[in-house]
Amino acid sequence: MNVMWIWNVACFMMDVIAYLLSCFRIRETEEGENEEKKKRQKHDQDYFTSYADICVHEEMLTDTVRTNAYRYAILKNYEKIRGKVVADVGAGTGILSVFCVQAGAKKVYAIEASDMAEQTQAIVDENKMSDRIDVVHNTVETVVFPEKLDVIVSEWMGYCLFYESMLPCVLQCRDRWLKKDGVMLPSTASLYIAPFTDNDYENRLEFWSEVRSVYKLSMESMKPYARKCISKQVHVNSISPENVQAHAQQVCHLNLNKVTAAEINNIKTDFTFHCFGQSSIHGFTTWFDVGFPESITLTTSPYSEGTHWSQTLFYIDEPYDVTQDTVIKGCISIKPHSSAPRFLDISVTYQVGDGPKRCKSYFMNDCIT
Repeated sequence: MNVMWIWNVACFMMDVIAYLLSCFRIRETEEGENEEKKKRQKHDQDYFTSYADICVHEEMLTDTVRTNAYRYAILKNYEKIRGKVVADVGAGTGILSVFCVQAGAKKVYAIEASDMAEQTQAIVDENKMSDRIDVVHNTVETVVFPEKLDVIVSEWMGYCLFYESMLPCVLQCRDRWLKKDGVMLPSTASLYIAPFTDNDYENRLEFWSEVRSVYKLSMESMKPYARKCISKQVHVNSISPENVQAHAQQVCHLNLNKVTAAEINNIKTDFTFHCFGQSSIHGFTTWFDVGFPESITLTTSPYSEGTHWSQTLFYIDEPYDVTQDTVIKGCISIKPHSSAPRFLDISVTYQVGDGPKRCKSYFMNDCIT
């Protein structure tokens, strides 16, 4: 009898301990999830705060290639917009909303999460369009529209197409509110990659040799560190067409009427380049196109007129000398950063000719040079 009683007590105590451990794990998990949620909220808040600054909107509006492409696309597609209900996701100053009214839209919901929404309203009033444009100061994920949408227009693209990760918000709006026969402006997006050479790269390194002639001391040992610093960060800059060292390859092509959030959360593709001629390869560059109905394209290609997006440059640790038809094989993957999804984790695996296979990872955050 005593043995049975001890056994029952032991089993009871084991159950109590298991229950307490389970509660502890649940609490630990909840605390971790809450901490992660706070980090994401802070990340989003910083993002929206940046878009309340006038400099961002000056840069976009002075980019006449970008703004005129949207104006032309909206006005050229007036038959799809006239008398329709439109959502302008991430409206900023509201210029795209105004273009939509000029194209004949019946109602435009200008969605702006940052404090720029106050200025958006002022611009709407200034242009006497408050009867046609409703400014909504909120995130698009939380907006409840009073009606289904005929058209969604948004300038959601960031550097390397996906930086700032605004596209998932646009797709969520599409899935919840756009009519089955609704129109997306833009309707397609494509990202490209190519190897490039940097004519100024060696000059930057040579600076550390020139220190001797100026200050009478040697800093040659800084060169490896300088290389490391250059290749560590993602750079946004305009490159000349002659600096592109092979035909570009498409990383992805998105049909914005159909693509899912899951599909854009893990972009990955292989590439094979055949070099144009004798040169040094300093890294890889990306650019993108977006397409609108009526065969209208906005491109950030180095072969076209420049935009504020320029091109995105990913330097490798050590340059490679190549000749005509040298083969570069590899793979690029792009995904949102786990705790800061508006930033990107980018990985490039590459092999030049018969050389070793190398992998370079980049964290694309606000530290873009």
